[in-house]
Amino acid sequence: MTVRVVKAVILAGGLGTRLQPYTMFLPKPMLPLGEKPILEHIIEWTKNNGIDSIVLCVSYLRRRIEEYFEDGARFGINIEYAVSEKPLATAGQLKTAEEYVDDTFVCMYGDSIFDFALGAMIKKHKKTRALVTMGLSEYKTNLPYGVIKTRAGKVTSWDEKPEIKADVNMGCYIMEPKIFEYIPKNRQYGMDDLVKKAMTKGLVGSYAARGGFTDIGDKDTYKKVHQDYIRRLGKI
Repeated sequence: MTVRVVKAVILAGGLGTRLQPYTMFLPKPMLPLGEKPILEHIIEWTKNNGIDSIVLCVSYLRRRIEEYFEDGARFGINIEYAVSEKPLATAGQLKTAEEYVDDTFVCMYGDSIFDFALGAMIKKHKKTRALVTMGLSEYKTNLPYGVIKTRAGKVTSWDEKPEIKADVNMGCYIMEPKIFEYIPKNRQYGMDDLVKKAMTKGLVGSYAARGGFTDIGDKDTYKKVHQDYIRRLGKI
């Protein structure tokens, strides 16, 4: 089966409040990781997975993004810009890209670094004919406490600091254009609201990625990941 995805939509318009003061003068997707901004890493990964046409949904400090990437020619891709003049949350941002999309597309958050085979996720989406396929990654952590089980008031087991596992949302989706019908226009609307609405109709599939992602969601994570990239470059 030939799998064709025309475009990727990258949500790059958030305020980045959890990363202040770094985001006072730079939008979060433009914060450097090594010698490139986060968004350039995402775009390179997208291109390496066979997609060379991208819509960037921009808002906050958008000129910084537009002046750096321009039309995408020097990166070997085509870039279009969907602009909002106010914060719209994730799905609200996505709505601004509606006029640029007319076929199956990838939707990604502009603050995550991905490392998995996108083509396999697209194939599964096409096979299941879902409206939305959500990329999942296994997350492991250890609880900081002993977990106690009881029966009839008596302690039956004590598991000290156990490891727990869960599938988490990576912020990478494959979607059909019909999804835009589920998003209200020109108002804040979260991706969780959108996906839950589609879930009620049984239209959401999942893909467990072999690989993973890094969410640059807060200052501590950003500093750690940035240092890792600098270290790889042999600069520290």
